[in-house]
This record gives sequence, structure tokens and C-alpha cells, in this order.
Amino acid sequence: MGRALFTDFYELNMAASYLRRGMEAPATFSLFVRDLPPQRGFLVAAGLEDCLDWLEGLAFDQDDLAYLERLGFPGGDLDALGALRFSGELWAVPEGRIVFAGEPILELTAPIAEAQLAETFLLNRVTFQTALASKAARCRVAAGGHIDLVEFGFRRTQGVDAGLAAARSSAIVGFSGTSNVEAARHFGLEPVGTMAHSYVESFPTEKEAFAAYASDFPERAVLLVDTYDTLAGVEHAAQVIVELGVEGGAGIRIDSGDLAALAKAARARLDEAGLSRVRIFVSGGLDEFDLAALVAAGAPVDAAGVGTRLGVSADAPYLDSVYKLVSYAGQPVLKLSEGKETLPGAKQVFRAEGLRDVLGLREEPAPPGTSALLEPVMAEGRRVRTSEPHAAIVAARHRFQADLQALPEEARAVAGPKALAPSVSPALEALTSQVRGRHRRGEGS
Repeated sequence: MGRALFTDFYELNMAASYLRRGMEAPATFSLFVRDLPPQRGFLVAAGLEDCLDWLEGLAFDQDDLAYLERLGFPGGDLDALGALRFSGELWAVPEGRIVFAGEPILELTAPIAEAQLAETFLLNRVTFQTALASKAARCRVAAGGHIDLVEFGFRRTQGVDAGLAAARSSAIVGFSGTSNVEAARHFGLEPVGTMAHSYVESFPTEKEAFAAYASDFPERAVLLVDTYDTLAGVEHAAQVIVELGVEGGAGIRIDSGDLAALAKAARARLDEAGLSRVRIFVSGGLDEFDLAALVAAGAPVDAAGVGTRLGVSADAPYLDSVYKLVSYAGQPVLKLSEGKETLPGAKQVFRAEGLRDVLGLREEPAPPGTSALLEPVMAEGRRVRTSEPHAAIVAARHRFQADLQALPEEARAVAGPKALAPSVSPALEALTSQVRGRHRRGEGS
């Protein structure tokens, strides 16, 4: 199957119309988020690797073209579309970098039909994965250095691809593992899992269930203790761990109730049994606010599984992302719609200390004390560089950690964050005024 039909129908109509008219001049489109959701002080760029894969393989196969013929596209359109491949360039913010509203996450330049066809897929991948990475980053901030985090969302994500994206996006921001076995295999992550209540319920007694599981998996005997009575379950788990001598890899998991109070009581009982090395793992509909509450309460939690609310980015399931034409045939263009005005020209984000950004034109010199955020990642339709899936995640994680350390507290706050906003360079302001004036005089309409 070709990849080109992963697009909206109007993209095909526009691309065919451009091709009919011989409109082959380069167009630059900018993908950015207009405004952040209320509970976001920053975003974490993600989704780029999928975009590169798709662009490199962009093509209409014979089945695609046969379907378009049934839709009424004439032979000339089919020939032109069948010959189309991505031949352009892509500049992008590397995955893992922190970005803000109004800043391009990527900019694509290619003959306009190619650039137009890319809109839907690029928005799909960047929007969703950036939303997930940003949610996961807030969980990581809330947990601080106190609680290891594991991604547990696969069973509730909206599709299998979304489950892979959740595992990868959370790994970028420092989650230590995932319950998703295929994601662990594909991305080189740590697969993590305990047991379900059904396992406990299938044995005559809770203690027998624990003994069976710890015998089978002594190196990862994490026992779910809240099926019946949580603290009694802790006692049963402690007895089994001592009897089988599996303390080194053992833990208990609490999935319901007052997690902070239960963790404190469980820690006390485990310590009394001489099991100070046994870890406490919690789960059960957690998000960044729950994690922050656990940390504030001083709960002795070693690790937490974060699932549903992360996997669908529950409080902000979408971003106000757009893909807008900013230049065509060498001429800067903009949109003047009320509330949706855009800035013309290919751009660059210049970053200073404290993640204070300046949005400027790509060709202008970097202001003193700043560095360029967008990098060239494709040229002439091919990747500038390649990396293995796990290596790409590790590199992105390092970038995220460096940016997070520099991010002001007001933007990283879990409750009531205040996002930073880039300033606009004088050169970009001047170009915007010039192009706006031209359109209002009727010269560009």
C-alpha cells in the first residue's frame, strides 16, 4: 500500500489542481501550535521520526491510483500523482526540545503539490505525539526524583499506533519502562509488568497466588496486594518473599484506595519484616496531580504506573496545531483572518538562556547569546542523518532533560503554569508589516 492516501481529500484536490496548472514552484509551510491548553506551560516536540519515514516513502501505488480513478480523477491527474515523490527539505525542532506557542515545530519546503499533500500526516503525527510527550513531561516534573515512572496506557489508548506513540513519547521524557511489549521490543525499552487481580482470584488463597508467581518469576516478583484487604495482602506478600528468599527483585503493587496512607503503612510492615529493599509500586488512574500529591504527602512510593490519563492526554487531548503557507515562489505570504493571522517567511527560533526565545527569519543572523532551534533534517527528499530507534529516544531524552533544567519554574509548575512566549525579531516584524500592507492595498489579493 502506498502512503499518499493518508491525507484529507481536499489536499488531493489542491495537489491535482496545482499539477494541472504546472505550479511547481517551492512552497514553505510552517507547522506550529497557536495557543497552549490551559494546563500547559510548555510543549515537548515529538513525532518527527514518523514524519521523516512517511516523507521518504511518499508515493501513490497502483491501488491508490485505481481508487482515485473511481473517484473521478482523470488520467492526466493520475499520471502526475503517480510520478510524485517528496523531493523537498525539512527543518525541524529536534525531538525532546521544549517549545512554546507560535514557534514552528517544523517547516517544510517543496514543490507546492508535494508540500500540500504532507499537511495532514505531519499534523497528525506531530500534534498527537507532542501532546503525549507534554503530558508525560508534566508527570515527570510532578514525580521529580522521588518516583520512577512506567507507561501503562496501552489498553486504553485509542488504537495500537497510539499505544506505540505513548510508550515512545513517555520514554523521551524519562519514563523508565512500558507495559507495551511490542513498543519495548521495537524501541529498545524496558518491558514492565506485575500481575492482575484475576491471577490472585484464580487461586484458592491470596498467599498461594503470591507463592506461585514468586516461584515462577523470582527476579521480578512484584505482587498485587489490594485484591481483598490491602494490608493483609502486604502481610501475605512479606511472608512469601521471606519464605522464598526473593527480596532482591521483589515489590508490592497497590492499585486502589488511599495510596499515600497505604504506602506508608505498607512500608512500615515491610520494614518490620526486614524487607527494606522491597519496592512499593502504585497505579490506578494516576496523573501529574496525583503524583504531586504523593510527593507532597511524603508517600514512600518507589515507582508508579501511569496509564489512561497519559495515553489519551486526558485533560488536553488535542493541540491547536496548524500548517500554514508562509512562502510561495520566493514570495512571503501570510493569512489575515481575524484571530488567525500568520507571520510570513521561513523562520527560525533563536533561543537564549532560560529558554527565552526570539522568533525570526531563517536567514537573519542569530541575536547575540542565542542558538538556532530548528535544524535541517531532510534535503532533496532524504534524511540528513539516520539513527536507530532506541538511540533516537536516548538523544531526545538528553535534550529534554537539558531544556527542562533551564525552564523557569513558572512554566514547569504543575498547577497554574505560565507559559513563556517568544518575542519577534525586528526583521520579522518589518517583513510582516510589509506583506500585510501589500495585501491591504490589494496588491496580493
